[in-house]
Amino acid sequence: MMCEVLLSMKLWKKVLIGLVLGVILGIVLKEDVAYVKPFGDVFIRLIKMIIVPLIFFAIVSGITSVQDSKALGRVGIKASVTYLLTTLFAITIGLTVGTIFEPGSGVILNFSGDGILKNPDTSLAKIADTLLNIVPENAIDAMAQGTILQVVFFALFTGITLNTMESHASKRLSSIFSLLSSMVFRMVHLIIQLSPVAACALTAWIVGTQGMVVLEKLLKLVGCAYLAFGIQYLVFGAIIYVWTRLSPVPFFKKSLEYQTLAFSTSSTKAALPTTIKVCQTRLGVSSISSSFVLPLGASINMDGIAIYISLCALFFAQATGKILGIADYGCIILTGTLGSIGGAGIPGGTIVMLPMVLASVGLPIEGIALIAGIDRIIDMMRTTISITGDATVALCVDHSEGLLDKEKYYADV
Repeated sequence: MMCEVLLSMKLWKKVLIGLVLGVILGIVLKEDVAYVKPFGDVFIRLIKMIIVPLIFFAIVSGITSVQDSKALGRVGIKASVTYLLTTLFAITIGLTVGTIFEPGSGVILNFSGDGILKNPDTSLAKIADTLLNIVPENAIDAMAQGTILQVVFFALFTGITLNTMESHASKRLSSIFSLLSSMVFRMVHLIIQLSPVAACALTAWIVGTQGMVVLEKLLKLVGCAYLAFGIQYLVFGAIIYVWTRLSPVPFFKKSLEYQTLAFSTSSTKAALPTTIKVCQTRLGVSSISSSFVLPLGASINMDGIAIYISLCALFFAQATGKILGIADYGCIILTGTLGSIGGAGIPGGTIVMLPMVLASVGLPIEGIALIAGIDRIIDMMRTTISITGDATVALCVDHSEGLLDKEKYYADV
């Protein structure tokens, strides 16, 4: 009887059960939780295995399904500009919350100068490299290495090229890409069924290795981060209402499925397939927008990361006694935006991008070790905010193109 109930239960409910069981297992097993973690690692490996072909085939299929090149250009421009604006919103929110509540006050850090990147051109070189590296030198190598932004660029170039080829063969090739996209989505569907087990294992590992006391060490920073995330979440609702004049309530209710998955796995890439499915089947977003805008957002729109990067920069400035000027805030906004673009979308991805932001305002990059212990805990909500931002933009862009199914959007609420 219990098995039948579990099998008939919705996936997000199973994930929530997995999270609760994970906390219990982490408390009980403690160090022995290492034996449980491989179950979560297998899930993450499966997701990483499928994410490159998923993004490539989804974007190519989405582009080739749009015969009107002007419409495709409109969608791309609208999505990119809106993603940029939401990222700027996120950084502003992070800086505002950090300035008001001062999470670094009371924390005394005295690093030597060795951890500071003294050459001001270094951070600028990193920014230039970030922009230049969008174009891959070798497309196959980009796929093998899982360099997502380069994969996105090659997918866009492939889809646009196919659209310019007016021949029977090109149409057949477009159909093949569509079939491959459907196949990959089916593979993802099978993998996602393992998400409750993965949620249990990964949560158990966090609690077992770091303990519940990890929140006590930097509780103020964690609290500021979650407050900023909450404000950004409300901003998404405001954007939906202002842009579409639709109530954001159905969006928030129906988004719970992919949000819980993003929260438990801390990976926008892991939650991407479920997000696409929810947007298409429950929110009424067209396959054109969901297949193109969402994969694009998973690579260039990291609102949660933008919030956290800006907060961490203020945290270290306050903890080291450095007074930031207007120019420093400008650097944080610029490097934070670029640093969040192309975010890895996997657990711990912020640790890789934060040095660029800290170096841009002369803060010690070695301070990153201080927040490594709480990064995973914040990462769960950070990822949830990022993927929700992707869905928000996809919904708004789809509405602006007159493709949104409003009846489906309001159904079952």
